Amino acid sequence: MKNILKASILALPFLMAGMQTSFSQSQKPNVATASTSMEQEIITLSKDKWQWMSDKNVDKLTALFDDKSMFVHMGGTWGKSQELDVIKSGNIWYKKATVHSTTFNMIGNTAILLSDLDLVAVVGGNEPGRRAVVNPFMVTEVYVKENGKWTMGQLSFSKLMRPVKN
Repeated sequence: MKNILKASILALPFLMAGMQTSFSQSQKPNVATASTSMEQEIITLSKDKWQWMSDKNVDKLTALFDDKSMFVHMGGTWGKSQELDVIKSGNIWYKKATVHSTTFNMIGNTAILLSDLDLVAVVGGNEPGRRAVVNPFMVTEVYVKENGKWTMGQLSFSKLMRPVKN
């Protein structure tokens, strides 16, 4: 009897530690799932944005771009209205973005997406003789969620030294 009691007392801390570990592990999937869900939501939004840019759909882009949003290109930096004008006029026609990889981070209500991609674009208008060029970029997209809605706050293109992949 004494041995059983002694064994029970010795086993009690291990049993409690096991229960605590089991409880904390059961809580972790909810956090990971929420992050994965939010990550997928932003990746999908980014993919939609590339399509809207290709289609020159300024109505959808107007709703997505925050009024204070900023855009950084190889040829300059500007705000929302200038970016929409550039897209609408065809001064930059984002024909196709092939995303090779993405990195996602959340800071509070701000999502940051880094995408390694090859961008097919026509730059400088639609004059005859203009042709599409392909550039490898690391694109930084910053999205902010306010009142349950995501808006884009910033988009930057950084040209990569690697060769085009597609």
